[in-house]
Amino acid sequence: MDIGQPSAGATRAAGEAGPRLRPAFRRALARMALLAVGAALALGAGVWLYHRFTHVLVEDARVAADMVVLSSRVPGWISTITVTEGETVARDALLVVIDERVASLQLLELDAQLDAAAARRAETEARIVVIDQQTASQREAREARVTVAEAALAEAEAQLDLARAEFARARRLMETGAGTQARFDQTRAAFDAGSQKVLGRRAEVADARAALAEVVAARGQLTVLRRQLDTLAAEERGLRLQRDRAALDLKDRTIVMPFDGVVDRTFVDAREYVTPGQRLLMVHDPAAVRVDANVKETDIRYFRPGARVSIAVDAYPGLVMEGVVERVGQAATSEFALLPNPNPSGNFTKIAQRLPVRIRVPQSEGRLSPGMMVEVEARTRE
Repeated sequence: MDIGQPSAGATRAAGEAGPRLRPAFRRALARMALLAVGAALALGAGVWLYHRFTHVLVEDARVAADMVVLSSRVPGWISTITVTEGETVARDALLVVIDERVASLQLLELDAQLDAAAARRAETEARIVVIDQQTASQREAREARVTVAEAALAEAEAQLDLARAEFARARRLMETGAGTQARFDQTRAAFDAGSQKVLGRRAEVADARAALAEVVAARGQLTVLRRQLDTLAAEERGLRLQRDRAALDLKDRTIVMPFDGVVDRTFVDAREYVTPGQRLLMVHDPAAVRVDANVKETDIRYFRPGARVSIAVDAYPGLVMEGVVERVGQAATSEFALLPNPNPSGNFTKIAQRLPVRIRVPQSEGRLSPGMMVEVEARTRE
């Protein structure tokens, strides 16, 4: 017997034992796999249940933004449209130009009227200066002439009084026989001459006063001219207001981008005629997006202003952002329904109402667009 080779009986026994062990091993492996899968499912179910009990999920939520509708304030033909839908435009960039030929001509016409009014005002001011200078010197001269004439009149009247007294004395002497005819004639001639001189001096005073009155009347033109200046100033103010209105009309014919944003819709084409208030473009600021959610009234207590929430964007699986509740509506969305439900029949089914919630969320590389669906989660325990 060769001890280096196994016997035939031993080989046969080992072969019979091997097949008996393989099914048991497989069953053990299967049981272990089932146990692992069950443990994983149980763990997943536990995590899911824990998450459901500790979080509130809101599926009725969308990305929103302030959609600004740019309208026309003036009528006219569209001459230029420089943008297309979906285009990103910088602030103050030109968007639409409405035909501005008539507005430009009106502005030029008002400028010409303002220039004419300014010329009339300058002419009136120059006339005031000339008349003031001329009449001021003339008035001084005429006043001096009146003073001289009045002084001469006073002197003539004094001489007349003296001649009258001398004449009366000579007449009394003649009546008593003590006077001479020559003296009587001399005093009477002196009295007559004094009377004529007084009359002449009075005429000179009247003439001097009339001349002074003419100068005073001429200076009265200064008042008239100053009133004309007031009228011209009011006219210029009215023309300036008309010019400002025309300039505003001309400016309104050029519509620019109010902020850095995106053109969402264009409602008109070039060469169309638009009326005041007609919509031209719709734009929004992509950096000022938010999330608007409708939260059940039974869950609204978890969405207090300032609370942090998680936001999952449907368009980008795996993108989860953090937002902050900014405002909670004070009325349910059903209050704004077009057709209210007063329930006159008395059949009542209680339905949880929803309140609007606004959530502040940062823009994510420009990927958030108004109208996108998102899901909002809030923790029930902070």
